[in-house]
Amino acid sequence: MRAFNVELSRRGFASALAAGALSLALAGCGGGAAGAGSAAGSAAGGAATAAGPVEVHVASLKGPTSIGLVQFMDQAASGETDNEFDFAISAVADEIVPKVIQGDVDIALVPANVASVLYSKTEGAVQVIDINTLGVLNVVTGNADVTSFGDLAGHTVYMTGKGATPEYVMNYLLERAGLTGQVTLEFKSEPTEVLSALLADSSAVGVLPEPFKTAAIAKSEGKLSAPVSLTDVWDELAGDTGSRLLTGVTVVRRAFAEEHPEAVAEFLSCHAASVEAVNVAPADWAQAVADAGIVDNAAIAEKAIPGCMLVCQTGRDMKAALGGYLQVLADADASAVGGKLPAGDFYYME
Repeated sequence: MRAFNVELSRRGFASALAAGALSLALAGCGGGAAGAGSAAGSAAGGAATAAGPVEVHVASLKGPTSIGLVQFMDQAASGETDNEFDFAISAVADEIVPKVIQGDVDIALVPANVASVLYSKTEGAVQVIDINTLGVLNVVTGNADVTSFGDLAGHTVYMTGKGATPEYVMNYLLERAGLTGQVTLEFKSEPTEVLSALLADSSAVGVLPEPFKTAAIAKSEGKLSAPVSLTDVWDELAGDTGSRLLTGVTVVRRAFAEEHPEAVAEFLSCHAASVEAVNVAPADWAQAVADAGIVDNAAIAEKAIPGCMLVCQTGRDMKAALGGYLQVLADADASAVGGKLPAGDFYYME
């Protein structure tokens, strides 16, 4: 039985097969990957094996990393895929990691650095197959004088993520921009605390991720805006490195990928097609996002989707973008990536 099992803490790839098999996998997703920023459609694989469909347990997180899955989830629930994909959405990555290690989850959408930590913890038993979301951090403020990243000089910036990836990313960008020592970072424990600081002082500046950014702007009744995307800043300041600012990636258990390459190929093609569908028509999928418990309500989901930076990026571009990003984190704190950067076999390459 195909299942669409959404949980929020309980709710809610290896050789190429015959050339014609991939077209069947693509057909299972109603079209394939064109336009989704991915080479997934050319990944090794095909339709379900002659022995029958494979049951694939997929875990993802509440928020942007799951938004790009909603069409795929709908297709799986309707029996439109060749293999049987069972989806579970969790509130935090800590709920997913042990399930991957224990073999209860085959494919997981997790924060980019968590994928590297998983590789280290499992001694290489996972591979990253795609990037699913680029950076979702944005400068949010009611200060009309702040229109660019450089305008942060002299300001205190409220944000979450002290001792974690948001702090490392912000410090890296400040260094690249020549602003080290000119910006004070004040950390809050929750995005709601950042919002409170912004609403209390119209000149205050904060950094918030989607979909909190969109919700905060809506709650401010026009007092706040998001003039700067840190993803754009990264591309401007560090684009020459080939790296990107990332939020989430998709990993697969190596043993599962080696045994069922056709199931992984179908996942990639369906994921890419789903991302494309959601990006093209946010209004068509916003209610599904809310119904799955990924975002609190459809109105916020519709407005937030364009800023969620949904992609399905594979192959060499994936390796360059992710490898560069993980290097930045490792330079700041090696423990953030599991102690050291993963080896080349971490990246699934065609």
